[in-house]
Amino acid sequence: MSEFLEILTHARRLKASVKDLSVDELKDVYGKLDKIIAGREEEANAEAEVNAGRLAKIAELQKMIESAGLSLDELGDVPAKVKGKRAPRPAKYSIVVGGETVTWTGQGRMPAVFKEQVKGGRSIDEFLI
Repeated sequence: MSEFLEILTHARRLKASVKDLSVDELKDVYGKLDKIIAGREEEANAEAEVNAGRLAKIAELQKMIESAGLSLDELGDVPAKVKGKRAPRPAKYSIVVGGETVTWTGQGRMPAVFKEQVKGGRSIDEFLI
């Protein structure tokens, strides 16, 4: 794709690349590029409007802070809420196999030990803790 961009942005290379196209084909390409440009301009204008609204709200908040007799420096760094790692889920099912206790939370893949027992005709409810 970078070679395409080099051709597109270099006048002589672009002219050499499109020399085999007819005038109608060139006008068709021009029309398509014009539509892309118009779309990009609309997106840029919409983004500018959104940013203008945000900047107006920021200015309004700064005025409110100043009218309250405070400054932004006095507010200091407000610590953002840090999402901690959630606690592991408690085990819901338990089975003893070969002297070893195997537990399962009931979420995710069912351990093979439980699968074998369920296939053997036992109910998963029998292993509830």
